Amino acid sequence: MGDLLAYRALFGAQARSVLMYRTSFLVELLGNMGATVFDVITVVVLFRAAPQVGGFTLAEAVLTVGLSSAGFALADMLVGNVDRLKVYVRAGTLDAVLVRPLPALPQLLLMDLPLRKALRVVFGFVVLGGALAINDIDWTPARIALVAVTPLAAAAFFGSIFVISATMAFWWVESGEIGAAFTYGGRDFTSYPITVYGPWFRGLFAYTLGFAFVAYQPALALLGRADPLGLPAVAGYLSPLVALPAVIIAAGVWRTGIRHYRSTGS
Repeated sequence: MGDLLAYRALFGAQARSVLMYRTSFLVELLGNMGATVFDVITVVVLFRAAPQVGGFTLAEAVLTVGLSSAGFALADMLVGNVDRLKVYVRAGTLDAVLVRPLPALPQLLLMDLPLRKALRVVFGFVVLGGALAINDIDWTPARIALVAVTPLAAAAFFGSIFVISATMAFWWVESGEIGAAFTYGGRDFTSYPITVYGPWFRGLFAYTLGFAFVAYQPALALLGRADPLGLPAVAGYLSPLVALPAVIIAAGVWRTGIRHYRSTGS
């Protein structure tokens, strides 16, 4: 109970500091939504050149980008600020975090929770809702559950990648660009049907790293489409099973990084 009160106090302090400058907060709130808006616009522009891309129509592709955007935006708001770890390590701020009687990772997440990204989350789910409306989906209890679970599983998957890439700062402080290739690069990869990618690239990112199960496979299951690449229909329901090992790996990498860290003496 004491830990929950401490976390609530951290969150309350963060919220008060942000809302103290309301005009700035509103400008950042609207500005941050732009990233997700442009993701959707890019897909729409791509389909203006052809009625189908990779065997998918615009409506089907919007369902894929909706699932991806909703999950990524949620992860980016809740976990994405962990990429500031490199700043805390360099400045010695992490030392103050570690001496408190609370787990370090939740503290870091609540120290700079980016509430300015809230509209990005809302827009991502609006796009997903619109995509569900424009596609002819034969609703079943399994598909209803899939719609509810997939964005959460995607958020857990992307959140794990944020944590893993940020933890590299314990060994290499200037590791941000490599981490961004897998976080924001992964978001871009999952925004399109994976049939548009070449075999080796698809094999590495879609199946070896699991990005195909963030949005593409669930979208196929919702649409009732067979996978052009030959995976069975059950693959569309595996996103939680792919997210779970990602979370476990991220937790292991984080614990290893914390044990490896040596105080700056500050």
